[in-house]
Amino acid sequence: MLRRLTRLVPALFVALSLSLAPAGRADTNFGQVAMYVAYMLQSQHYSHRDVDDELSAKLLENYLNLLDFRHVFFTQQDVDRLREQYKTTLDDAILMRNISPAIEIYDIYKQRVEERLAFTRKVLADETFTFDSKRSIELKRDKAPYPKDKADQDQLWRNLIEENLLQEKLTDINKQEEAKRKAAKAAAKPQPKSPAPAKKPEVKVAEKKKDEETPQQRVLRDYERLLESINENDQEDIVDFFLSSLSVAYDPHTEYMSQAETDSFNISMKHKLVGIGALLGLEDDVAQIQGIVVGGPADKQGELRLNDKILAVAQGEADFVDTKFMKLNKIVEMIRGDEGSTVRLRIAPADDPDNLRVISIVRAQVELKEKLANAELLVTPPSQGPQLKLGWINLSSFYADMEAGTVSTTDDVQRLLKRLIQEKIDGLVLDLRGNGGGSLEEAIRLTGLFVPAGPVVQAKDWQGRISMRECETPDALYSGPMIVLTDKTSASASEILAAALQDYRRALIVGDKSTFGKGTVQTILPVGRYMRNPTLRDEDRDRAGNLKVTIQKFYRIAGGSTQLKGVEPDLVLPSIRDVLDIGEASADNPLPYDTIPAVPYKLVNPQPWPLAELNRRLGARIGADPEFKTIREESKRLQDRIERNRVSLNLAERQSENDETRIRRERQEQDREARVKAAAGKEAFKAYRLTLDNVDKPELMPESDFTREKSTGMRMAKNNEDDEAEGAAEKFPLGLEPVKAEAVHIMRDLLELTGKLPATANAPTKPAAAPANPRATR
Repeated sequence: MLRRLTRLVPALFVALSLSLAPAGRADTNFGQVAMYVAYMLQSQHYSHRDVDDELSAKLLENYLNLLDFRHVFFTQQDVDRLREQYKTTLDDAILMRNISPAIEIYDIYKQRVEERLAFTRKVLADETFTFDSKRSIELKRDKAPYPKDKADQDQLWRNLIEENLLQEKLTDINKQEEAKRKAAKAAAKPQPKSPAPAKKPEVKVAEKKKDEETPQQRVLRDYERLLESINENDQEDIVDFFLSSLSVAYDPHTEYMSQAETDSFNISMKHKLVGIGALLGLEDDVAQIQGIVVGGPADKQGELRLNDKILAVAQGEADFVDTKFMKLNKIVEMIRGDEGSTVRLRIAPADDPDNLRVISIVRAQVELKEKLANAELLVTPPSQGPQLKLGWINLSSFYADMEAGTVSTTDDVQRLLKRLIQEKIDGLVLDLRGNGGGSLEEAIRLTGLFVPAGPVVQAKDWQGRISMRECETPDALYSGPMIVLTDKTSASASEILAAALQDYRRALIVGDKSTFGKGTVQTILPVGRYMRNPTLRDEDRDRAGNLKVTIQKFYRIAGGSTQLKGVEPDLVLPSIRDVLDIGEASADNPLPYDTIPAVPYKLVNPQPWPLAELNRRLGARIGADPEFKTIREESKRLQDRIERNRVSLNLAERQSENDETRIRRERQEQDREARVKAAAGKEAFKAYRLTLDNVDKPELMPESDFTREKSTGMRMAKNNEDDEAEGAAEKFPLGLEPVKAEAVHIMRDLLELTGKLPATANAPTKPAAAPANPRATR
């Protein structure tokens, strides 16, 4: 009865909330926030489903799984009691502005973590592990039953602690053996006649401290940090967890976002923020400067350095707030602020950590270049036949400034595409691998760069009303041969674009067995705007957060849906992602797949693709390609491990497995190095990099001159993986990683089979002259 009353007469509860809220209350009334989120879900979500007893049960399970995703802190007795108390009552509590159940459950969770930490301390102090048993432990426990009682839980935790200790012991053994291998390799390497001056050794006190800790100390420290992070969460955080659990009970992409999460979402969409222009990470529970945006406020101010540690933050002339042990997102929130305002940082300089300093920085707008669209011009070597010039556009998201309209994926891609066309490319690859989506509007506009005006996507709302969105450009900017490269993580807006280009027969889709499978449309609704309390402050309305809610399902112009099924490529490449538990079908509560009628549209290429011959050639190449053979073998090993879902607690067995894996990977590296060496006499691909900063310059920049700093717009702290990450292409024959190399082969096949293979080559624009002191890629 209560639920029906709330749907019929919400004004009654508004009046109650006004009369019961204390006058001049300083804190946001999160009970009120919860109630309005429930109203918004009922009235705005695609399903138009009531917040009822059935949803209450789902909310409870979601909340318990969010807190205890491995099912190790709660016992079955705990869960049974909570289900008895809350399974059919959480809906009523929310609609009555009562969030005490969320806090009560969280407090029980915190108590259980404290108990498990005490148990861990005792076990580590009193018990000895020999790691010689034949026992094993379950790896992934999200579907495992809860331990039935405390005794069962104690045994589970002994196994968990033993596995944690074993992993730490293996880490120590592997570090020692790796150090021996490096020393032996260095000893075997010929020494130069005139050795270079010795570099000043880097002092890394924190790392030395970690190395000196025993496995027991490291395991205990990890659990202590977990409890510290749990204790840091305030009521706003707990309500965020609770309302997020409520939202995903509707579908995986409906999400309650706190104001901080909303800010982060907006930054990811706009690729810009207001702050100091620094990348932070945690090192020994202290925020550390791991990157500085070139030309940003911190860079211009000049005093902040890479690897400096932030100990406290102050707003303007206000008192400092100690940030040690604080969550990183909280520190980031404190450092960001209004444009033109000042933030003060108390830092421990990396080169003199005992000499603390205070730095004042004026906040300003910072552009994040790393995820912006960029492009490459690839020129094939003579060994591959007639020379081809291929354009390659890398797009990691469909970003946009939805408020000011000053940032646009389509505008950026258009600039890059015009330059590639100017270079007279023979074909284009649009790389959507890893692109999780973004702005629907940008996906539609971007489609218009490749097809003339016409329908792009259909959508259906909760009432079954179908609408259609079109690209409006009369003619395509680029009409030449085209491949779209996708993988299992290409989602949402990526799927809209790929599906439209596939339906129009405009581009050949190449990639994993399918894309992600997200066929739903979300909008963001500010919760505070729906709160009718006239005395509510603007600050409290902002703190009420936002609801990202699914309002439509989208459909292909041919009538099918990408929901659950994704976009299936025309040509499939072997991929380890195909065995991973990712994609819409692996999520909880996904909306179902269905179809609607197709809309009229005209094929761009009336002739079908020569898929049979393309697949035959593809199969012959990847069947003989050692790189794809490795991918298939590693995928099979990973699938077997996932299905087995257990790991041994025996040190000798684990060490043997680790050695086997290391030897196999070393052999793979040696084989790859041999192939690179064998191809050394051949001319490699010529690659030129285009960014939004250099796209209009007359000369092209060779890829070899392109540093990480130029790519990301950020100076990064050096780490041991930099050389491997940035030199990845050099590890493969002719300088291309396997998927990229195969996409080039497919493009050549497509050009040949459709009669578009050029007979002569076009030289690229003259590259920029090499600098006097070229900087090696880090």
